[in-house]
Amino acid sequence: MKNLKILIFVLLVSMSSISCGKSAAEPEKDNKPPVEEKSGPTFKVMSYNIHIGNPPSKDASYRDLEAIAQVINIQKPDLVALSEVDNKTKRSGTTVDQAKELGRLTGMYYYFTKAMDYQGGEYGDAVLSKFPIAESKRYELPVTGTGFEPRSLALILVEKEGHKFYFGSTHLDHTSAEDNRVLQANTLVDIIKSLNYPLVLAGDWNALPTSQTINILKKALNPTCTDCPYTFPMNKPDRTIDYIMYKPAEKFKVKSLKVVNETYASDHLPLVVDLEIK
Repeated sequence: MKNLKILIFVLLVSMSSISCGKSAAEPEKDNKPPVEEKSGPTFKVMSYNIHIGNPPSKDASYRDLEAIAQVINIQKPDLVALSEVDNKTKRSGTTVDQAKELGRLTGMYYYFTKAMDYQGGEYGDAVLSKFPIAESKRYELPVTGTGFEPRSLALILVEKEGHKFYFGSTHLDHTSAEDNRVLQANTLVDIIKSLNYPLVLAGDWNALPTSQTINILKKALNPTCTDCPYTFPMNKPDRTIDYIMYKPAEKFKVKSLKVVNETYASDHLPLVVDLEIK
């Protein structure tokens, strides 16, 4: 009997110790380290108005596509949006396809779209791509009347590590009144809405960040910067008119953004953005 009482006493003490040491309602602590979010593939985009390969310090007839290619090669972008590109014009050479030549000099695929006929050839926009071009398409952008330069959009479909997306280059109207740019921006928004893959769009849009043009485009696209750097003119830049934007917001993440301080090759500074595919 005495041994039974001792056994009961020991059991009661043990149960009391367990109860005091940890509440039954207290959850188990998770000592596992936090799971880090896996980074997606990245790619580099450049927006570059090449001024038809004419260095501002040279005569208007002088062309230096090698200098443009060197700027691109130093930065090593995966995609380049080119503005002010000649194709077999009298002023730049009737046998010279500038987009094709830049593709050769950089080792990249290329696609050119005509904005307008000019001096027996064409003048417009182009893209360069390290990724094979799966699709390409030209869109014409309207103007409000006669006497204005027509504009275009060069659009390609590419793929990075299983992620397909569009990349486009466009150069909006350069005149002082905003009417043409507003019309072109609204047309771009309609085009963007019709696309079935994500999009990165770049180029010289001749519009300040606070303009109606940019506000229209921001309804369909996400800017890569909030306090965007100046890109023009190259020697003493005092305004932002070159841009890189994307959609949808949840698809891409801006890793870095910079303006390249290169003042010889063109009258614009190149804009370069590193994007992560989320």
